[in-house]
Amino acid sequence: MKAQRITVRYEGRVQGVGFRYTAVSLAKNLAVTGYVKNEFDGSVLLVAEGAEDQLMELLSAIRRSNLGKYISNELMRRSAATGEFMSFAVRH
Repeated sequence: MKAQRITVRYEGRVQGVGFRYTAVSLAKNLAVTGYVKNEFDGSVLLVAEGAEDQLMELLSAIRRSNLGKYISNELMRRSAATGEFMSFAVRH
């Protein structure tokens, strides 16, 4: 399967609730690479690359986790994977 990239901006009360570290933990169980980071406007940005099913599983796992109650909006955009990531990690 051809790798894809998704970029997701999570809005709501998503900072200060363990969002980044939970996302990394969930991603480690899947074949995805990329990063998650806090943005200055209070949102969290997630960039992930992998197969479609793995990417959708990551998004579903985030929604099903304790983080789901903090998300008020999720803005996703797709693009071609670049292959630039070796793992999935927190960026500062």
